[in-house]
Amino acid sequence: MKKILMLLAAVAFSTAAFAQGDKVVVKDDATGAKTTTTVRDNGTVKTESRSGRTKAGEKVHNTKEDAKVAGQKTGAVVKKGAQKTGKAVKKGAKAVETKAKDVVD
Repeated sequence: MKKILMLLAAVAFSTAAFAQGDKVVVKDDATGAKTTTTVRDNGTVKTESRSGRTKAGEKVHNTKEDAKVAGQKTGAVVKKGAQKTGKAVKKGAKAVETKAKDVVD
């Protein structure tokens, strides 16, 4: 019974999605402008446009992108430093081990 109910729900959602018609979205990532064109089943065309970011919105977007880049650079530097430290510790431990073997012998 549960499987039949799930199948019926899936068919209902797919039918509703199919009835919407063809939808084409064109987005300009640089400005944030977006145009959506929908062709309905009866042949009519609906076009919706959204203008790009305002000056304040553009500043916020640029700040976010700058913070993202700075975070990536910082992360890369920290990773490289950790790798160098790990290598130095390993080398030091190996030297101590070699020295300890020499003392014991």
